[in-house]
This record gives sequence, structure tokens and C-alpha cells, in this order.
Amino acid sequence: MKPALQLRLGQSLALTPQLQQAIRLLQLSRMELELELNTALESNPLLDMAEDGGEGEDGDGEGLDAVDEAPAESADSAEADEPLDLDLEPDPTDYRGSGSGDEDGLEPQDAEIEDLRDHLLWQLNLTPMSPRDRAIATAIIEAVDDDGYLAESDDTIRDALAALYTVTSEEIESVRHRVQHFDPVGVASRNLRECLAVQLDAFDVQTPGLSLAQLLVADHLEALARQDRARICQRLQTDEAEFETALALIRSLVPKPGGAFASTNAEYVAPDAYARKVGGRWQVALAPGCQPRLGINEHYASLIAKARREDASYLKGQLQEARWLIKSLKTRAETMLKVAGAIVRAQEAFLEFGPEAMRPLVLKDVADEIGMHESTISRVTTRKFLHTPRGTFEFKYFFSSGVGTVDGGAASATAIQAMIKRLIDEEHATRPLSDQLLATELNRRGINVARRTVAKYREAMNIPSSNDRSRLG
Repeated sequence: MKPALQLRLGQSLALTPQLQQAIRLLQLSRMELELELNTALESNPLLDMAEDGGEGEDGDGEGLDAVDEAPAESADSAEADEPLDLDLEPDPTDYRGSGSGDEDGLEPQDAEIEDLRDHLLWQLNLTPMSPRDRAIATAIIEAVDDDGYLAESDDTIRDALAALYTVTSEEIESVRHRVQHFDPVGVASRNLRECLAVQLDAFDVQTPGLSLAQLLVADHLEALARQDRARICQRLQTDEAEFETALALIRSLVPKPGGAFASTNAEYVAPDAYARKVGGRWQVALAPGCQPRLGINEHYASLIAKARREDASYLKGQLQEARWLIKSLKTRAETMLKVAGAIVRAQEAFLEFGPEAMRPLVLKDVADEIGMHESTISRVTTRKFLHTPRGTFEFKYFFSSGVGTVDGGAASATAIQAMIKRLIDEEHATRPLSDQLLATELNRRGINVARRTVAKYREAMNIPSSNDRSRLG
């Protein structure tokens, strides 16, 4: 039995390749997951549709877990026997949207396309940084191409920042390294070799094959592309088994980090989880279909012992992949339930009272609570939707940074935007409130916010200025 690979995503969490596959599956929307599973069912004879539904199959309220109760099995506790040979391909397309609709099926959405830069800027807004570093990071993110690479030179980035700061190449490089560890890991790299190296650096140092994989990426990437395995093994004095372990690790990497973010719009989304108040407590349940009913085809499994050597080897490989996929799907479902539960725990006030009660919430808050890395939480929150009595929202909707209050607390950006919108909705048509008057009113209510911040939030909601509103009125 080969030792399982491990990927460290936090100080105390290490993922096996099977769990790494589960994290990759987290990036898929429900419809994309269905397409991938249909392909797997067609290509793998050892996979079959199971007769009995799993947890979360009932969308009518049964199987609801109270949000302060963990699932029966931790999402980071599953084990795998052998490393998975993943293809080196970019991830699927991405979109986001929010709204409300029919709880029992797909919901029509005016889905706003989120490109790679939107996704990175969202994470940047939730990351503590000095104003100087934040400006550098913004310039880097804006310069990233659709594949996730940074082709612009330091001089170009320095010129873009000249009106604000005079920065050095060392500062740009330092901030770029921080951005490279946003989700998707490896973004803002200068070339493929660096992109893969950054992803390998995220692995636990004890990962089998890691040192060889790093050497292959650093010095033999072109030879790998030529499939020159025998010569590489001879040159590096390594055996085929060690090479295959390292190669499987490299194949699990993503060569185009931005590949998951395409310009394809989606007209419908389906809720991945439901939040309901039952007996005075908010509870969360996965939607039907979030844990597909897959099983092992026992007929083909029974043929392994009787098959010829080549056929038996093929069937064993297919059996391993089938088992890993089933475990990965279970991990995916458990992780989504954990994240949804953490969101609902944090945002109970929103569920009770609406957007003005939304509290500040950043990726690290949820990551620390459920023991995963922030980049993993970022994947879970993308294209995953929570149905609530107030509508259906993308998980991302519940995250925003905070603004200080007079009592030493914090109000979320979402809550402040809701307050601004309500004040504007209630203003006199002939005497619209200026940004300064809005800021003064918010200050009176205990929110420490400047006029320019009010203007930024107002523009983010596509609300015209007071002068424009006066003309429109």
C-alpha cells in the first residue's frame, strides 16, 4: 500500500489526495457536479447509482442538523489508500448570483458574472493589509490575465501606483507572494514553472514525492512535457515508483489558475443548502442532490479475482477511483454543511432582522472555526447558494469586512450599505441626502464612517449622487 500524499492547508490540517480531490469538487456548482458524475458513470464500470439515498436527500425538513452540531464524520478525517492520478487540467467555469425563488427546484437568477479579478479583490477586501500594500495588491490583481498569470513588469505596476505611492520592486514582489496564496493558489505567477512551484510549496514537507516533484518542476518541466520518463529516471537516479508518485503530485496541480473563471453566464442556480428556523433554533440542511447516490457495481467488482492480469489491473484502478470519488463526494457534502452552519451561526441576526443586522465576517473566521484554510473556504463560498426565508444568496454574500462603531464593536459593510439604501429610500425627493449628510447620520447612529466611504458604498450599489438624484426626482 502506497502512503497517502498530504497537503497542508493550515497549521494543523493536512489533506490526503482524496481530500484534495474533494476540495477540487467543491469548486463545482451543483449542475457542473451532475455533469462530471454523469461522465464518471459512463467511463467507470465500477461506479453505479446506489439504491438508497444518503444524508441530505430529503428536502422537506427531515435530516436537518442544528447549526451548533457537527456532522457525524469530520470533513478532514476520511482516509485514502493510494494517491489519485489526477489530470493536469484547469477547473470548470464560474459564476455567481443571488435572489430567491422556488425552494423545490432550480431558481431563475440574474447571475452576475464574477471574473478572476473580482474573486481576488473580494479576498483582498477581507485580508488585513496596510493601505500601501493594499494598493500594490490591487494593482497586481488588476494586471493579472485571464489565465491567472502576471505578465506586466514591475515598472508597469510601479507606474500604475505613481499617483499614490512610490514603491520598490522588493515591495511589489513581497505583496505578489501574498497574492499568490489567495485562491486559486498560484495566481499572479510569472510563468508555469513558478505557478506549479507555489502550489507545491503548499504541501506538507513530509508529502511522499514532494522533493522529487519540486525538482522536476524546477529543472525538468520541458522533459516532462516530452513524456521522456526513462531518461529523467536515469538522470535523477530514481525508480519508476518514486517517479510516478511525484508525477501524480504534479498532475494534481492547476496549470492555469484563472481557468475556473470564464465569461459563461448561467440562467439558473439551485440552492445547495437550506436554513430554517425549527423550534426556535436556526438549522441547516443540505439540498437534495448535494450528496449524490453513488455506489460500487458489485458485478464488476466480483470479476476482479477472476480476470486476467491486465483486466484485473484495469478493474482495480477503476475500483480505487470509484471509491475515492464516493468518499470525496461525502467529504464535499460534509464540508459544505460545516461552512453553511458556520455562516448561519454568524449571521443569525441577518436571518431574523435583515441586511442591516449583517455582522462582519471574513474567511479566517470560518476557517478557524471549522479547521480549514481560507483558500478552501473561498472555494466553498463560490457558486454555492443558501436558501433562507429572506431569499437565496450565494455563500459569499454573507462575508464582508467591518467598520468600527462608537461602542468598540463593528458593523459589516453589507449592513452599512443597507442603512445607506434605507436612508436614501426614505429621503425627500426634492431634498436628497448628500454623502456628507449620510455619513453624519450614520455617525449619529454610532457608525464611524467617513464621507468617502459612504460614496464608495453608494456607488457599489449603483445609486446616483444626491445631485443626480435631485435631477431624476
